Amino acid sequence: MKTFADHLLTWFDLHGRHDLPWQQPATPYRVWVSEIMLQQTQVATVIPYYTRFMQSYPDIARLAAAPVDEVLHHWSGLGYYARCRNLHKTAVTVCEQYGGEFPQRFDDVVALPGIGRSTAGAILALSRGERHAILDGNVKRVLARYHAIEGWPGRTAVAAALWDKAEQHTPESRVADYTQAIMDLGATLCTRSRPRCGDCPLGTECQAYASDSQADYPGRKPKQRRPQKATVMLLALHGNAVYLERRPPSGIWGGLWSLPEVTSAAEVDDWLQTRLNVRAKTVEPWPVLRHSFSHYDLDIQPLTVRLSDVSRTVADLPGAWYPLDQPLNVGLAAPVSKLLAQLTITH
Repeated sequence: MKTFADHLLTWFDLHGRHDLPWQQPATPYRVWVSEIMLQQTQVATVIPYYTRFMQSYPDIARLAAAPVDEVLHHWSGLGYYARCRNLHKTAVTVCEQYGGEFPQRFDDVVALPGIGRSTAGAILALSRGERHAILDGNVKRVLARYHAIEGWPGRTAVAAALWDKAEQHTPESRVADYTQAIMDLGATLCTRSRPRCGDCPLGTECQAYASDSQADYPGRKPKQRRPQKATVMLLALHGNAVYLERRPPSGIWGGLWSLPEVTSAAEVDDWLQTRLNVRAKTVEPWPVLRHSFSHYDLDIQPLTVRLSDVSRTVADLPGAWYPLDQPLNVGLAAPVSKLLAQLTITH
């Protein structure tokens, strides 16, 4: 009698994805970078970022030696920037503690920054063929539907039930293929909306399909009112350069360079006097830009501020002047990149 894994592997041999960039070759380093990029991000979005990243950092030693600003620059636009900071921290740790060789023990891998149980399992399964279960978003959906496991996977009991099934179905052989197969199935057939159940190799035994209740699994996160926040960003212009400051290492856009912020337009004069010891020639508001995070929306009011002569030198300032005609290779938050691009066109 064919098992869950048998059906999945037969399908994978014919219809799975065998030519993803991180599969050629599937070294621990290459798989690790791909798994971090793929957290909460789709394959089609990741591929061009991954390709450019590997061209710049073909091995873990090159990544560890790179300035974090440069690495964040390569990540700009992928979002969830803590992933990138942890990627760089892990590269440094692996070079310092493991001689530049990615650790082989599961406990050592899961202890590295930004790597949880599922990611550690995926790295070792895909790169070394070791038997470890995974439970990313796609796998949760497949297993929740197949076994009709009710409830939101963010709840401890639901997650435990899903992990139990993930461990149960992971085979002893062809683990790398099975791991890729179950991720592929969730990404291509067992999708969140309009799943292609008629093409699914597991359809005949899927409990959600049998009861026509695919939309009920996995359970939804309890609804909460989405918060809205607001800020004012200053595009402070001196000649052909705009003033940027580095964000704190934690929090949103941690470690990235961003436009300075105030809570209202009324604070602009005080901020300019205190921070730059300068007055504004003109202040021009731009349309509000809404940027959505996973947990809230941020309404950004951009103000273009043209400055009189700046007396304080760069060395005296907490930030830096960013030349619009020669952009620096630093990490920029996505809305800041948009505003700078708009400024370059209008300046």
